[in-house]
Amino acid sequence: MGLLKDKIAIVTGAASPAGLGKATAVLFAEHGATVVITDLNERDAVTAASDLPGDGHFGMAGNVVDKAACVAVAEAVAGAFGRIDVLVNNAGITQPLKLMDIEPENYDAVTDVSLRGTLNMSQSVMPTMRAQKSGSIINLSSVSAQRGGGIFGGPHYSAAKAGVLGLTKAMAREFAPDNVRTNAICPGFIATEITAGKLTQELRAQVLAGIPMGRAGEAIDVAGCALFLASDLSAYCTGTEIDVNGGLLIH
Repeated sequence: MGLLKDKIAIVTGAASPAGLGKATAVLFAEHGATVVITDLNERDAVTAASDLPGDGHFGMAGNVVDKAACVAVAEAVAGAFGRIDVLVNNAGITQPLKLMDIEPENYDAVTDVSLRGTLNMSQSVMPTMRAQKSGSIINLSSVSAQRGGGIFGGPHYSAAKAGVLGLTKAMAREFAPDNVRTNAICPGFIATEITAGKLTQELRAQVLAGIPMGRAGEAIDVAGCALFLASDLSAYCTGTEIDVNGGLLIH
């Protein structure tokens, strides 16, 4: 049966095999959704979509920093399927820089993808969601937005991800009358290829010592929350932020 039967979902930045986006796309497909994966490289996106369980999924090039490219993706999906039910704004980049080392190009790169990209894609799907009077937008923030920095992301990453939280709440308030819900997920320390190989054993032990559950999160832990927010199980949730951090930050 599946929680997302007959739903059309777009997941941005989801071509990376071990990433949060790919895990989310797989889980959505397992629950009956038709999934559109976007990424910078069209071939990577097509390959990732072909891995998903079930039929009818597809991959597209989609640079979230480019507003025209975002509109093109939304129009293609709406044209092909007649609707867009779910958008997961997963695309993002991180840089482990200290405050005084952040150059203008570093700031632009990180905030453009994480924050402007989230705005661009949300604006692009919104006409379709408003017209159909339903939709769920799921934005990926980070525990670093809440605690003021994390293990990898510099202050500009924290700022971008905090911006995502503010944007999420403002969108939720504005579009609730149209039955379009917007929620955020704040992952903590998740074992993905972004974190692989970046930690010394000592630093890893130190990080895990600060997590009450005593383990790193897995991509599926985040995907499970995205599934909840995408489905009708969360029909009365909008403007929320869900922490997926094993107790790293409890507030």
